[in-house]
Amino acid sequence: MPAWIDTHCHLDAQEFRGDVAGVRERAAAAGVSHCILPAVEVGNFARVRELAHRFADSYALGIHPLCTPSAADADLQALDQALAAAKDDPRLVAVGEIGLDYFIAGLDPARQELFYREQLAIARRHGLPVIVHVRQSADRLLKHLRAIDGVGGIAHAFNGSAQQAHEFIKLGFKLGFGGSLTFDRALQIRRLATDLPLSALVLETDSPDIPPHWLYRTAQQRAAGEAQGRNEPAQLPRIAQVLAQLRGIELDELAAASTSNACDALPRLRALLTA
Repeated sequence: MPAWIDTHCHLDAQEFRGDVAGVRERAAAAGVSHCILPAVEVGNFARVRELAHRFADSYALGIHPLCTPSAADADLQALDQALAAAKDDPRLVAVGEIGLDYFIAGLDPARQELFYREQLAIARRHGLPVIVHVRQSADRLLKHLRAIDGVGGIAHAFNGSAQQAHEFIKLGFKLGFGGSLTFDRALQIRRLATDLPLSALVLETDSPDIPPHWLYRTAQQRAAGEAQGRNEPAQLPRIAQVLAQLRGIELDELAAASTSNACDALPRLRALLTA
């Protein structure tokens, strides 16, 4: 059975409270050998660190763009201090989840950019890659990455254009693909996942978010009483199977490539996997 890395899952999410050990056990049984747990705000830094150590996974620390309305300016200093305190922790692999979200209404673009720009500078200062949230914001993300220079990582749940994808790749980024590519109607995401170089792709679930099509229920179905299945890291091998079929490659080839790509994007990860 191939071994997989879920490069983006939120084991600390409320949906997994009371069942997190079971979630991780099911993932391991399905062949998910490692999970990367990004923080979204200062308040969950300790939780993702604790979970990563408990399950021999890894973690990232950062402030998510959707959390910027409630974040204090002092949280940037708190992030800097937390990274300094964890500098010798091999399970700290990135700064994230950071980025920009221009899809959700009501968020202040200027405040988002302030937090994104400052966190890129913090990541560079600590010599860490970043895990970037991309939603209708690829061009602005790229602008700030070009200005900071030398910070690579993963563009999580990538859904931009082919041109934007290649610009991220030029800057040393890998692109994350997950449950969205399992939908027949997701033509652009499927085209990217199929046509981009295999060396550019990593796999993720973003669980409990972005469920694959076999778990998803429309609003109408939910109103009729059909429950939406809970997305977990254990879904990753089935998502990978869809991607392998789209690309016409064997699962073993995809597993080896996506693992190597994850290690290239997050260099500290390689030592954890070979320890």
